[in-house]
Amino acid sequence: MEPLSPGTSLPGIQHYVAQMETERGLDQQDLPSQCLKLGEEVGELYRAVRKLQGHPQDPGGRTADVGDEAVDTLILLMSIVNRCGINLEDAFRAKEARNETRVWV
Repeated sequence: MEPLSPGTSLPGIQHYVAQMETERGLDQQDLPSQCLKLGEEVGELYRAVRKLQGHPQDPGGRTADVGDEAVDTLILLMSIVNRCGINLEDAFRAKEARNETRVWV
């Protein structure tokens, strides 16, 4: 599989994740499993942010990096929307159009 090119669009990243999962044999994992893994990765992202902010850490715990954990979270999000047949860019644009009509206080 070719590496992801710099400046790849959101749909390109979504397509890349689909190809990557197929190549690695991860495309057969079901939607609930992917959602549970996303929750785990979000927890790891929180832990990395806590570390970055200087909060106490478990000395025996795995060292977490915000960038690494954010990428793991993005990959799983893409995996989930792919399984649901959602074009994330289209969904993002539609949701933002609705958000633009809201009053933000």
